[in-house]
Amino acid sequence: MSFGPGVPPTSAAGFPRPRPLDRCPCGSGRTYDGCCGTVLAGESATTSEQLMRSRYTAFVTGDARHLLATWHPGTRPESIDLDPRVRWQALEIVATDAGGEDDLRGVVEFRAAWRDGAETGVLHERSRFVNRSGAWWYLDGVVSP
Repeated sequence: MSFGPGVPPTSAAGFPRPRPLDRCPCGSGRTYDGCCGTVLAGESATTSEQLMRSRYTAFVTGDARHLLATWHPGTRPESIDLDPRVRWQALEIVATDAGGEDDLRGVVEFRAAWRDGAETGVLHERSRFVNRSGAWWYLDGVVSP
């Protein structure tokens, strides 16, 4: 007997692992496989917002490989240490500036709610992206208090 989709499975590291037909963690309303799942699997993002959404989903799922692979080589850290206790709860895209398929630059302003045990918060950032050699890259971001 089934009572619905239930709780998504988790990885060995303790991060949620969306199933193909689950709603995408990025909040687009689409299925994981019809949204960020394809970008995390290696497809290039076609817009800066699509890359931003996939990077948020990578934080949700603990995919440091995707985060490093989509970070511009000139600003990318050597490694990323993701904490499975931090649960990203929701993504809100506040605004976008350029970042379309034919643009060379884009800015995505977002708010991402998180929880770590009893502590909660919201990360508010304006992220800059560049489109080089047919691929979007996260360049850097300015966090608002």
